[in-house]
Amino acid sequence: MPFLRQVRASIANSRAERRARRQLSDELAAFRTAAERSELDMILSRHSAEQTREIHAILNRQDADRRYQVGVAAHPN
Repeated sequence: MPFLRQVRASIANSRAERRARRQLSDELAAFRTAAERSELDMILSRHSAEQTREIHAILNRQDADRRYQVGVAAHPN
C-alpha cells in the first residue's frame, strides 16, 4: 500500500501546484497597463532569473495570448 499512498500524494501535489500556478497567473493578469507592467518589471528586476523564471514564463504566455487575440480580431474571416 505504500505505493498507492505515494501515487495519491503525487496526484494531490500536482493538483495543488496547478491550482497555485493558475492563481498566480490570474493575479499576474491584473497587470495590464504599461505602467503596471513597468512597476512589476521593476519589482522582478530585484530578484534573480531563477527566482522569477515561472513569473516571466506566465507573463510571456499572457503577452503572446493578447497579441494573438488582437491579431485574430484584426483579421476576421
